[in-house]
Amino acid sequence: MNNLVIKVSNLIKFFDEKKIINNISFNVTENSIVGILGKNGAGKTTLLGMLMGLISQSSGEIEIFGKNLNNYKNEILKNINFQSPYVDLPKKMTVEQNLFFYSRLYGIKKIKDTIEDLVCQLKMNDLMGKNYGSLSAGQKTKVNLCKALLNSPKLLLLDEPTASLDPETSIFIREFLIKYQKKNSSSILITSHNLEEIQSICSQIILLKFGTIASNGNLKDLLKFNNYSSLQDFFLGKG
Repeated sequence: MNNLVIKVSNLIKFFDEKKIINNISFNVTENSIVGILGKNGAGKTTLLGMLMGLISQSSGEIEIFGKNLNNYKNEILKNINFQSPYVDLPKKMTVEQNLFFYSRLYGIKKIKDTIEDLVCQLKMNDLMGKNYGSLSAGQKTKVNLCKALLNSPKLLLLDEPTASLDPETSIFIREFLIKYQKKNSSSILITSHNLEEIQSICSQIILLKFGTIASNGNLKDLLKFNNYSSLQDFFLGKG
């Protein structure tokens, strides 16, 4: 049986008097890609913020790598990283400067070798001398993902990783994530409202609806149990 990378128990989050996350519990096993599917406002981004320790829970418990996040935050965060199209890197720095800056920040030992390897994998050699602020959405996604992989995270958290991307770039990113996960035996948690994205790369799907978990399992079992023929029907019916 695979060990648990994430264990969330009875998690609740209030903002003022509004309950954004409503008593949810779920597990993520090692060596897996898990998708959190939900419409805008379902609580996906808030949940990611809580898993990174950026947003405190009102009640409940989060364990990552078998340790309580509140008690071992610094130790846990060394083995996690995060990517989102809604979070930019310093715009006036070149891509190369950004990657070297974050490598030093993360305490990477072989900085040049690490960057060169990831840049090659992500096919972004032509971007290194460009200012980050001048890049297209697809180019920024590659750079942000490269930054997120500098510390070889055991757990990678991705918030809408292919939002606003053209189909070709979206397919490249998905295929890259599948290859990376298999090669490194890492765990990846993806939040998305993109049905194709979740269906194509995730072995486990958690459907989040108004801060609660409506369903949790692999695609085949979810469709069979809920008597739906496709993920789209399931999402529209449950989401």
